[in-house]
Amino acid sequence: MSSANSMSFTNPTLASNIDIDHVTHFLLELDALKRVNRRSYVTGTTRLENSAEHSWHLAMACWSIAELFELDVNHEKLLKLALVHDLGEIDAGDTFLYADTRRDAHVEERAGIARLQAEHGNGIKDLNEIWEEQETGSSKETQLLKVVDRLLPFLLNLNTNGKTWLESSVTRSQVAGAHAFIKDSFPSIYEWQARQIEFATAQGWLIDG
Repeated sequence: MSSANSMSFTNPTLASNIDIDHVTHFLLELDALKRVNRRSYVTGTTRLENSAEHSWHLAMACWSIAELFELDVNHEKLLKLALVHDLGEIDAGDTFLYADTRRDAHVEERAGIARLQAEHGNGIKDLNEIWEEQETGSSKETQLLKVVDRLLPFLLNLNTNGKTWLESSVTRSQVAGAHAFIKDSFPSIYEWQARQIEFATAQGWLIDG
């Protein structure tokens, strides 16, 4: 006997035209982002975070900051931008912020997004457009996303005694340069980071150069 509160989630006519094998295949394609390791270490562990974890952290951080500072942004758009932000890495892999090859990473990532967009089981019709917005757009949501995307690995480095910075011989000027744009977008975060860069340099976690 069915429950009086039960309901059907699908339109029978539409559902009959959708192959669930295609749907589940696409979901497994998304799962591959969990296999992409980044350079940052998860706090309290000795392991690297993966890009799926970073995407979740990014979405939650953007949401929280937008609410806390009462920012005039579209929350749905902001969260979608955060969730698709690293999807291109399924095909391209992660590129370290300070790597020489970073400027070319978007080419492989864009191709990966096009592949995912074409999947028969993908129900996100504007996946490509959303990814392109976070990559090249200038909306308030994109600007906030870029600030928080810089903030999180910075925060992980501070809380792992500069482990990634030390392993890659990152300099003070590299970090300062990578975060300089935040001064105009989010001054309070920029000022906090500037103080932390001084602290990290004094601790020997960043090369003073």
